[in-house]
Parts: sequence; C-alpha cells; structure tokens
Amino acid sequence: MTDTARARKLADRIRVVVAETLQRRIKDPRLGFVTITDARVTGDLREATIFYTVHGDETEREASAAALESAKGVLRSTVGRETGVRFTPTLTFVLDAIPDTARHLDDLLVKAAAQDAEVRSVAVGKTFAGEADPYRKPGEHDEDDDVDLEGNADEAEDA
Repeated sequence: MTDTARARKLADRIRVVVAETLQRRIKDPRLGFVTITDARVTGDLREATIFYTVHGDETEREASAAALESAKGVLRSTVGRETGVRFTPTLTFVLDAIPDTARHLDDLLVKAAAQDAEVRSVAVGKTFAGEADPYRKPGEHDEDDDVDLEGNADEAEDA
C-alpha cells in the first residue's frame, strides 16, 4: 500500500509535466487552447487521470480530445522520464466539467436574483397580515386559554 501523499505529489508532478509538454513539444494543429486543470493518480500509482478544459466550441473540444489521444504515447514517455518512477502510469484524459457546471450555477444565481428582485418589488408598500410580533410572550393572558378542549368556558374561575 502506498502513501497517499506520494500519490498526490506524483499527480502534481504529472500535471506540470503534461502541461509543459503540451505547450513546448506537441505541435498537433488539432490541439486547441487546452488547460490542464487537475491530475489524479490511483493508490498503486499505475493509472493517472488528467482533467483538462478546452476554450472553444464542441468541434474544438472533439479535435483537442483526438489530439490528446494521439499524443498519449509521447506524453507517457515524457512523464516516465521526468518523474523517475519504476512504473510509468497509464494516462487517461477526461474533459473537465467544472466550467460547464460553474456556468450553469451562475445562470441559476442570476435567475434567483431576478426572482428576489421581483418579490422585493411586489412587497414595497405592503404591511403584515397580522401583528408585527405574532408570538406569545410569557405572562400574557389570552381568552383562548380559558376554553377547554370541548369548547366550554372554564367554570372553575367563576366559582
């Protein structure tokens, strides 16, 4: 069993090596504006998953994915040479969903802010339906306290 700290360090090193290799060595025209966002290595240090984002539309994403798949061998040999581990991990590239998720959350926040503004505009100049403080306070006496469960007035107070 390996140390998880070692796996984290190796993942960070793989992320840096892959990013630098993509920037300096890989000259595939299909490779768009790719950003390596994260890398994760399994506990046995045999498999590495590399998360990336591509700036552009869907066709640029597909082209960049194909370019990364074709450059996988060069990237793996560079990772093995730069890290110096006994077994070079197998590389798997996964398109990172964080930007799409962040965009969706931003849209939801804008929609919620618009609904809050609408509720605020409707509430302007309105008053409460009941009292300002609808809660009972200790020591206050209500007429409802004198009625028992059958709806009869409490006769014990008069006797």
